[in-house]
Amino acid sequence: MSRKIRVAVCGATGAVGREMVKVIEERRLPVAGLRLLASERSAGQTLEFAGEQVPVEVLGEGSFTGIDIALFSAGADVSRRYAPLAARAGAVVVDNTSAFRLEDDVPLVVPEVNSQALERFSRRGIVANPNCSTIQLVVVLKPLERLAAIRRVVVSTYQSVSGAGRKGMEELARQTMDRLTFKDAKPSVFAQPI
Repeated sequence: MSRKIRVAVCGATGAVGREMVKVIEERRLPVAGLRLLASERSAGQTLEFAGEQVPVEVLGEGSFTGIDIALFSAGADVSRRYAPLAARAGAVVVDNTSAFRLEDDVPLVVPEVNSQALERFSRRGIVANPNCSTIQLVVVLKPLERLAAIRRVVVSTYQSVSGAGRKGMEELARQTMDRLTFKDAKPSVFAQPI
């Protein structure tokens, strides 16, 4: 029987954070406790996990006491401030933002491709992952690279508005309604109408 872990999700009320909570439940990870962390705007909310309503706590400097794994998806600024605090508190930090992707002492990992990079994990206690389109691409390229040397890859990506979180999805819905009612679609989250 595996040891139960205490997990924190930082950015829990955002689109990606909610998906993290959902995947933790679907994969039936051995969770002893789940701490949902977000900004003051989310205080008082609850999210369902394993049939129970779990309260959302306001993210603070002491939020990671007793946490084994801290998943971050609340934006790069939040990760830069709080991920090192979580690591110092003893949590394994997995950062889903751009905050640490280019840091030499933070492994950038896609487990199916370069899990050996985790050997560098202990330096800062933080693991980063590439953005979503890069992850999918390298998972496909890795077995092809084993068959023949890849000299060049030309890629076009079409990013989902959900990558900008709930505000991005709401803007798409609002702009869609505006277009359907013959109004101008005014952007606020994105530079151009979606």
